[in-house]
Amino acid sequence: MGGARSRDERVEMMAMRGVRKTWIAAAAGLVVAGAIPVVAAVAGDDEGSEDRPAAGAESGAESDEAERGALVDAEPLFALPDGEAAADELTENGFDASDTEHGVDLWRLTYRTVDAEGAPTTASGVLALPRDAGERLQLVSYAHGTEVDRASAPSVSRGFATAPTVAYASAGYAAVAPDYLGLGEGPGPHPWMDVPSETTASLDLLRAAREFAPREGRELEPEVLVTGFSQGASAALGLGRELREGGDDYFTLGALAPVSGGYDFAASQLPAVLDGRVDPRWAVAYGAYLLVAFDRLHDVYGAPEDVFRAPYADTVEDLFDGDHPGEEVMAGLPASLDELLTDEGRRLLAEPTGAMADALAELDGVCSDWDPEAPLTLFEATDDEQAVNENTDACLASFRAAGVDPGEVDLGEVDFEGSRHIGSHVAAIPEIIDWFHRVA
Repeated sequence: MGGARSRDERVEMMAMRGVRKTWIAAAAGLVVAGAIPVVAAVAGDDEGSEDRPAAGAESGAESDEAERGALVDAEPLFALPDGEAAADELTENGFDASDTEHGVDLWRLTYRTVDAEGAPTTASGVLALPRDAGERLQLVSYAHGTEVDRASAPSVSRGFATAPTVAYASAGYAAVAPDYLGLGEGPGPHPWMDVPSETTASLDLLRAAREFAPREGRELEPEVLVTGFSQGASAALGLGRELREGGDDYFTLGALAPVSGGYDFAASQLPAVLDGRVDPRWAVAYGAYLLVAFDRLHDVYGAPEDVFRAPYADTVEDLFDGDHPGEEVMAGLPASLDELLTDEGRRLLAEPTGAMADALAELDGVCSDWDPEAPLTLFEATDDEQAVNENTDACLASFRAAGVDPGEVDLGEVDFEGSRHIGSHVAAIPEIIDWFHRVA
């Protein structure tokens, strides 16, 4: 394993690295929304991935009694034969490689789960296993940040999207990364910021990984180390709570390390979206995505024209159908919330009531009224331009009110290709690996 480096040394190393192979949306140099989209289709030897199953096809809807977490398919994605190859994969995508030791094999797992309404469906995700790390492995569950395009999810997008699982696996852990519902190979639309379905998709991937691992002569230990970035920070907390409360007969919570989450949408994130503290282009993207996604699940508005101004009322819902790349989404949105929202649309974000308020309360409950009874540290960057720091402050306060004493790490001014938010993601991973080594 590479020698440990200080945070300052790691930041300096990342700043010196070359440009990685990806695109950033032309509009203001931004990507939606907290993660870097498609690098290359993931498949063995660079072949394109198969067509994703249609909803209701052999997708888990075949039997109402199908077991959640049952493995449907396992497809090899790519292999990194040794620690040097793993380090190259990480550095090419802008990630720190100081903890690399092992080669890594990655698979796409397709598995049975339930949709946001509890009906049987399938989802996909990544499993990464380290080479030459023994038969019994501790598991890291990593939850990714926001994506609008199903083709940008970890199991179908090699590069920036798969780098976190490579990092954790090359450090000696088994690592999984759920695509979530409706992304990757999963059918239907993605229910963005829906913690219950993020939780079921994450837990059921753990079960599928446990089923698959013996085929490679491996066994997964019960204690799971849980982490996630941005949207995935809330997803990580949801999974952590489910494990802590006995949601699985085998897996338990070992440690929890969320990064730069939107833990407090109603009182922290949405006010920042509306008052200009979130970059205007991000404010537009987040506001539009939240309204569209919440309406699909919770019926928060009557018709698009009630909340979106012309001409966007005719197009914005289609932009978030999962089939538009991030740059197309950004190009299809206006430059300001005033151009996007009607008075009613702004009111729903500023003074949510009814179904909107209920949905936000569910989302914002991830830090409230539970005790992980496992090591917990929250990571953030200074002056995050997307997930404002008040989110982390509110989460820490909620845990402390419940008698929990979480750790907190400010990663500093860790800009990455113009984004402090994404910089926190990249900078946090080696810090989390070192922390997992200490507390696991």
